[in-house]
Amino acid sequence: MSIDKDTAAKVANLARISIPDKELKNVAKELSNIIGFMEQLNEVNVDNVDPMTSVTPTMLKKRTDIVNDGNQQSEVLSNAPDTREGFFAVPKVVE
Repeated sequence: MSIDKDTAAKVANLARISIPDKELKNVAKELSNIIGFMEQLNEVNVDNVDPMTSVTPTMLKKRTDIVNDGNQQSEVLSNAPDTREGFFAVPKVVE
């Protein structure tokens, strides 16, 4: 697939990129090269190839997912300008 200057200008406009007219020819050529490379990749046979996230097999360390309060209420509230009964106190904003 070949990209012409008009298509490159339209893509630049959609991407909100300002490209001077004298550079549009080079941008069109670069976009054509990118699309050509993508078309080459589509020709590769990937049947029976398992997807992978890394080239080396690794296992992530896992920990148990335990919900707790952190036992830091007093440390958290120590930075508040006003607290009442273990909670942040804020001024009333709605009448």
